[in-house]
Amino acid sequence: MAVTSLLGAVLAHAIGPQPELAVWLLITPPAIALAAIDLAVHRLPDAVTLPLAVTTAALLGITALLPTAQGSWTRALLGAVAFAGGYFALFLISPNGIGFGDVKLALTIGLVLGWHGWDAVLAGAFAGQLLAVLHGLVLAAAHKTGRKTQIPFGPGMLGGAYTTVLLAGIS
Repeated sequence: MAVTSLLGAVLAHAIGPQPELAVWLLITPPAIALAAIDLAVHRLPDAVTLPLAVTTAALLGITALLPTAQGSWTRALLGAVAFAGGYFALFLISPNGIGFGDVKLALTIGLVLGWHGWDAVLAGAFAGQLLAVLHGLVLAAAHKTGRKTQIPFGPGMLGGAYTTVLLAGIS
């Protein structure tokens, strides 16, 4: 609860009084839950990932109708296809490295980053990869991993999306 509140306050400051702030605030609690679940059991459940993607698309579609909206719903949809398509390609190349839950989570991340622009999609993808690698390095330094240890990727993906928005001050 404290993490959700803190992240909400930081998002409000970074995004400002734009209608898309409501979308970010509404998707944050399930995003934090997904990160915690993935860290605990290395799974991103369909019961959360799929409704989150559909809800995010619908909320951004409604947001696009508002006169003060700063993004593009069409680009959000294309961002979801591109982001999830990239993760799907990674899944096909290495199904032991990327789970299909990561592909489904990529739909939501692609939507919210695509809304803000292609630079946000690329930065979020890079930041997510970087955070996942850093997580793996920290675990390795703490001697909590081996060569075959699977590292949950969802928290890095989500962290990359939030980092992109917070550091870029997207509004």
